[in-house]
Amino acid sequence: MTLPSHVPVLIAGGGPVGLTLSALLSAQGIANLVIEDDEGYCSGSRAICMSRRSQEILGWVGADKALVAKGLSWVGGRSYWRHNEVLHFQMPSEPTQRFAPMVNIQQFYVEEFAHRAAQATAEPAQVQWASRVTGVRPQAGGVEVEVSTPQGRQTVRSDWLVACDGGRSTVREQLGLQLEGTQYDGKYVIVDIVQKTRRAVERLAWFDPPSNPGSTILMHRQPDDVWRIDYQIRDDEDPLEAVKPENVLPRVQSHLAMIGEDEPWEPLWISIYNAKCLTLPSYRHGRVMFAGDAAHLVPIFGVRGLNSGLDDAGNLAWKLARVVRGQSPEALLDSYSIERVHAARENIAYGAKSTEFMAPPNFAYRLMREATLRLAEGDAQVRSLINPRQSTPITYVGSPLNAGATGGWSHDMAAPGAPAPEALLQDGRGAFHLSSRFGRDFLVLALGPGGQQTPALPDLELLSIHPDMDIHGQAWQRYGLPGAQDKALVLVRPDGYVMGRWHGHDPTPVFQALATTGVLS
Repeated sequence: MTLPSHVPVLIAGGGPVGLTLSALLSAQGIANLVIEDDEGYCSGSRAICMSRRSQEILGWVGADKALVAKGLSWVGGRSYWRHNEVLHFQMPSEPTQRFAPMVNIQQFYVEEFAHRAAQATAEPAQVQWASRVTGVRPQAGGVEVEVSTPQGRQTVRSDWLVACDGGRSTVREQLGLQLEGTQYDGKYVIVDIVQKTRRAVERLAWFDPPSNPGSTILMHRQPDDVWRIDYQIRDDEDPLEAVKPENVLPRVQSHLAMIGEDEPWEPLWISIYNAKCLTLPSYRHGRVMFAGDAAHLVPIFGVRGLNSGLDDAGNLAWKLARVVRGQSPEALLDSYSIERVHAARENIAYGAKSTEFMAPPNFAYRLMREATLRLAEGDAQVRSLINPRQSTPITYVGSPLNAGATGGWSHDMAAPGAPAPEALLQDGRGAFHLSSRFGRDFLVLALGPGGQQTPALPDLELLSIHPDMDIHGQAWQRYGLPGAQDKALVLVRPDGYVMGRWHGHDPTPVFQALATTGVLS
């Protein structure tokens, strides 16, 4: 296949982040080309836990229904020390929410659903499989990209290049950029097996289990009767030997026998992993942007890796689309880097804490962990130290897009820079979730009593919310309005983040915010 000589956006890497970004751009009418080294979707489970936020992002392109239908939802988990349960945690969840806190599903399904969504848009993206970016030459007003394809080397000029090409990013290497941070020595073997089970869908963890003394084991159920099992190997074990089936299968069998899983089973996939806390200091380099593992590497504990990568895509897509269309200046893309580097550093801080507990880097950490686990058996207050602190959306503190805050709110849950809170509402057509209106364009929420005059907001999507629509009182409570007669305007960005909120229904500060933050050209 001959590649186009020019594209507005070229995406290096067709994993879940690259394909989701492609779908989001296609939904915005932005032509893009994806270059992927593999011949198709990935093999093995790889990233498996999809957060509520990730489900929402995939919902912007209609990929959520397939994901939720195929995936296994869960709300909590259990941790054991040897034979004894020392923690049973539950993530925030309620019956009125649109998505479960987490869904377990293999990464290749996420890639497939995102790709399908991109193909269903009015501007379907082209994906060039079995090809890879081999050269990157930034130029004035664009990037010249050399691509190795089955038909030979081809050159494509793109206005923008987005590197989603993973932890060993060729684009990053071509630009001479280095990730900064810490790499841990502790290694985990990752195994997918097929085995029928009746166990509930939970995150399961064992510390020093009798089945594998001295190790830490994690288990997650997945679709298709698949167990994902991660177990720590000793520091003196050879990683190449550790992943050989003759060494993996007996350890898996020992653990399955210990927990009473006696159905026949067979292995599907074996790999090895070690935790990294690394990030680029900037995700924008001229006309080249970085996202996902090409930009940052976050430990698997707390499932922040893929989820943070999809958040990169959700943050970048609307900004890049506006710049390509000429609606916003290029400087808007600087806010992508500022916000997502901030998010990566927070995710890394949480991930480092989890890693140091799950895979203690030295004797002192091991000693502290054992003391914590011993105390947790009888002390509920200590159990919080074992909590894996699952992925949650990051608040963009200090973002240049945050409009000036005004006082008089009951709390800061919906302050500028925070993810816009969910609320279950109803109108003449029935009940709907507020988050279902995010992901397209700027949205202004006009909260106020019925009968009030709706503010005039040309060129902006407006959703008027009256108290009688707020069937559970969630919108008024979560957006910080003191009383049912209070009025407010809340400006929500296309990625579902609050940009500003103001008392009353005067639209002037909304347009001022869009102008002064550099969103408008």
